[in-house]
Amino acid sequence: MKRLVISGYGKMGKEIERLAILKNWQIVARIDNKMQWEEYSEIIKSADAIIDFSSPEVVLDNIKNAFEKNIPIIIGTTGWNSELENVKILCEKGNHSLVYGSNFSIGVNIFFKINSQLAELMNKHSSYNVIIEEIHHTKKLDSPSGTAISLANQIIEKLDRKSTVINESSTDSEKLEIISKRIGDVPGIHKIVYNSSIDEIEIMHTAKSRQGFAEGALWAAEWIQSKEGFYNFSDILFNKL
Repeated sequence: MKRLVISGYGKMGKEIERLAILKNWQIVARIDNKMQWEEYSEIIKSADAIIDFSSPEVVLDNIKNAFEKNIPIIIGTTGWNSELENVKILCEKGNHSLVYGSNFSIGVNIFFKINSQLAELMNKHSSYNVIIEEIHHTKKLDSPSGTAISLANQIIEKLDRKSTVINESSTDSEKLEIISKRIGDVPGIHKIVYNSSIDEIEIMHTAKSRQGFAEGALWAAEWIQSKEGFYNFSDILFNKL
């Protein structure tokens, strides 16, 4: 039986725990603050993996804690993109193991592929403007969502007429607008809208629960066993390595 540490024991952490037990993982620690990392230090060393859905403010410390104990870590926390390259260097220098992703849902990662292909097709049709809409629960800490930022980066890569991402309304045609809403307990809705004076094209992904994110994170925790390196979830999911 593999042993798991859950870092960030909110709604996602509890869903990971529920599924992990069904998949015969033993939960050895549930970490929600810095003091608990110290309190459970010896127990954590026995873990086969750490899954982190915490917050942008503490995720870097959590990664360093995992590296110090040489435990593979799966990062579902978003909002730390600016440190991605530094963490990669630290991971590879120390021969550590990390999988990160803006979204661990298999459905969303398929949606990423569709989004990229659609943007490539729409590059030749300048009469269409594109926006991204995302809706999440009121307790989500980052805005726009990490998934929305990933979608936006894909569009900018393929669509020559868009160069920067903004989280507000703009008349500048080169700016890609992300509209963010926080409503109730919504797990996640992402919509890409291409609009012209003639018609409108929409693609959308709706998460019905948090189970899809937990399934993907646990799959990654299984996959990373006996491996070293810094991996993007989408790359390992679609065998791009």
